[in-house]
Amino acid sequence: MKRLIFIILAMTCTLLIGACDREGRPIQEFGLDKLGKGVSTEGDVRAVMGQPETVREESDGSRVLEYPKGPMGHRTWFFVIGKDGKLTDYRQVLTEENFSNIKPGMSTDAVRRMLGKPRTVSQLKLKNEEVWDWAYLQPDNKTRLFNVHFDMSSGKVTRTSTSEDPQSPY
Repeated sequence: MKRLIFIILAMTCTLLIGACDREGRPIQEFGLDKLGKGVSTEGDVRAVMGQPETVREESDGSRVLEYPKGPMGHRTWFFVIGKDGKLTDYRQVLTEENFSNIKPGMSTDAVRRMLGKPRTVSQLKLKNEEVWDWAYLQPDNKTRLFNVHFDMSSGKVTRTSTSEDPQSPY
């Protein structure tokens, strides 16, 4: 019996150690542990993550590869590839901190560059409003929707809101 408990504990510890990336953070996406900032190339990122949904060329010569894990997923990953072709940074952008940076008056392009591809886009013609939403996980692991409301005439943000995710199992 003691041996069985020891084996279970050893396996649990191995799994926990193996569930961290190279910087010691818990792995949030399969394959991230294979990528290293300043070491991995764009080819390495594509080998691990697949074909990006969008590739943006930035004014400083870097490239941003966008990987939305939807429509049912809760994460969108941005991988920044420097001028030298090496991975300089990656981050999950669907966070409450990032949502707080969306302000009235922002353009659709500015929002897209901050949050990536929305899960859905709905037009409310009577309100002259277009609403984009992204599913995200709250700290308690409950799914919510972050909504950005745009004026259809100007294409500018009028407000943001959050709502229950009708497709969430919680």
